[in-house]
Amino acid sequence: VNVKTGKRRLIGNKDGMHYVQLSGSGNYVIDNYTSFTIPRNIEIVPTSGKGKTVSLLAATNPMEAYNMPEITVGTLKAADGKTDLYYRLIKPVNFDPNKKYPAVVYVYGGPHAQLIHNNRNYDARGWDIYMAQLGYVMLTVDNRGSDNRGLEFENCTFRQLGTEEMKDQVKGVDFLKSLGYVDNNRIGVHGWSFGGFMTTNLMLTYPEIFKVGVAGGPVIDWAYYEVMYGERYMDTPQTNPEGYKNANLKLKAGNLKGRLEVITGANDPTCVPQHSISFLRACIDAGTQPDFFMYPGDGHNMFGRNRVHLYERITRYFEDHLK
Repeated sequence: VNVKTGKRRLIGNKDGMHYVQLSGSGNYVIDNYTSFTIPRNIEIVPTSGKGKTVSLLAATNPMEAYNMPEITVGTLKAADGKTDLYYRLIKPVNFDPNKKYPAVVYVYGGPHAQLIHNNRNYDARGWDIYMAQLGYVMLTVDNRGSDNRGLEFENCTFRQLGTEEMKDQVKGVDFLKSLGYVDNNRIGVHGWSFGGFMTTNLMLTYPEIFKVGVAGGPVIDWAYYEVMYGERYMDTPQTNPEGYKNANLKLKAGNLKGRLEVITGANDPTCVPQHSISFLRACIDAGTQPDFFMYPGDGHNMFGRNRVHLYERITRYFEDHLK
């Protein structure tokens, strides 16, 4: 960038997500990048734009020997009718357009996060690909309120976390239903942390849409959440009582109709167990029947063997109730 004129000049490959290190002299960068079509390249690139780029690594496709699902990205309109949202769609392996498949929406949806990038598999996780191998359509939508789309895009959820985000996720479900090969009666949802909040909220707010959900480490009541994050996006409970009330999932516990499993770590310091336990109490009082699983000794996430167990459990829940 020319700091005087603002003119920009491209160096290196324009494709993909780049992580660079500048040399001490400022004459070169080490450019480490991937894209959907590039497994991984590492290059030494002259910042002058002149001279030869030196390739240090050009990786081959590590999944070439596997039967991989088709992974595509595209855009759909947000609930405001004007904003483009990016989605990632994964079809089942050995896809047959004449079949009807169950679908799972994998969601995060919160501030400062973006789930879809131009890198390997468009950021699809191993579990998403595994579920496609089991015969599920997998959809992810970066709703309004998520990261890297500008102030207006992110600010629309301020003081009302969950509201606009859910509307956009439902637009994603409308897209799924338009495909013709998705079974409209077998749509599930899964997410962790803010995604757990979204999963629970979607199950309770749109019980006619979502049949099965797995909510990991969910926020249930923002009044229980740490002020550093909660009050940044919601203000205080005293100044925004309506926003906190609308996002308090204990008040919606009576709406549960489908199968919802809540999973949490017993020592979770982020979404403390009070969230999940208070939700169970609210469901008991309302006469609804969620499922619950706790990992003793674990925090906000599970690692090592516990993580293998976790994803076996999540997968089994969809296999038992959505397949």
